[in-house]
Amino acid sequence: MSQRSTPTTRPALLPALRRCLPLLALAVPTLWSATAQAADLTLVTDFGVNGRHAYFFVAQEKGYYRDAGLNVTIVRGQGSADAIKKVAAGSAQVGFADAASLVLARANDEVPVKLLSIVYQQPPQAIFALESSGIRSARDLVGRKVADTASSAVPLLFGAYAQKAGIAKEQVSWMVADGASLPAVLATGRADAIGQFTVGEALLQKAVAPQKLVRLAYKDVGLSYYGNGLIASESMIKQQPEVLKSFVAATLRGMQEAFRDPAGAGQILNAAQKQVDAAVAEAETKAVAELAQNPEGPMGGISVTGMRNTVDTVAGAFTLKRKVTPEEMFVPGFTPR
Repeated sequence: MSQRSTPTTRPALLPALRRCLPLLALAVPTLWSATAQAADLTLVTDFGVNGRHAYFFVAQEKGYYRDAGLNVTIVRGQGSADAIKKVAAGSAQVGFADAASLVLARANDEVPVKLLSIVYQQPPQAIFALESSGIRSARDLVGRKVADTASSAVPLLFGAYAQKAGIAKEQVSWMVADGASLPAVLATGRADAIGQFTVGEALLQKAVAPQKLVRLAYKDVGLSYYGNGLIASESMIKQQPEVLKSFVAATLRGMQEAFRDPAGAGQILNAAQKQVDAAVAEAETKAVAELAQNPEGPMGGISVTGMRNTVDTVAGAFTLKRKVTPEEMFVPGFTPR
């Protein structure tokens, strides 16, 4: 991913972060006061552990989860669909997953999982190619082969991207590859491009260096829908709402701290997960901070309008077994204001 020289905290984010600080700091102990004993939670990520997940580890290292009366164990997921299944089955109490994947899971399989909070307020999906490929726009993908994992949200939503970009989705072929091998698949030319979230650009750029990347982001063609958020099962929401509110508040507090100090967040993640480069984690945290900006409400907030856009985008790209409503996709009141 090409990187820009960026100050530690973007000026545009400072006012929002300052407004959130006292609210989030107060929310966690207030919720903990209602909990007599620490609650054990397993959190499953959308895919692996990467720099984009640094704020979870910040919340853990800084004691935000502990202060909220939570003992959180972070485990690696194998894609959003996998995370949703694990949460539905109860092998993880909370998860981090793509909203569009959850729409598909509820509409087609009646999976009893809902969103508690949205982290990526903007679409994170993108297709990356090497400059040497000659790919510069969506039209250049016609007749090309793109690789991604089987459960990735990038190919799932490609139909919506293709329609907006003015090409037929059938004009592009997709191949399945293991997530860890995707950078090599791109670098060696086994595929002309790969699917990847924009927050993973720094890691990908490091893997293909000295070659340069071209990014075709779904949001750049005018798509507007929610990306990843925090999820829980309906039974967990019903039985332990205060525990989940504590988890959301502590996680948002971790996000706030990570956005304030991306370099520190990168170091915290690297200390916990040696395989993740601290500089890459810093860059990915900055990318998450951009996607997390919510001009219409609090950090992590979910609106009916935003959820409707997400449902409509998925419905336009797939034939769903039933029509889901925006209101059934999330639970209001879990984001501190």
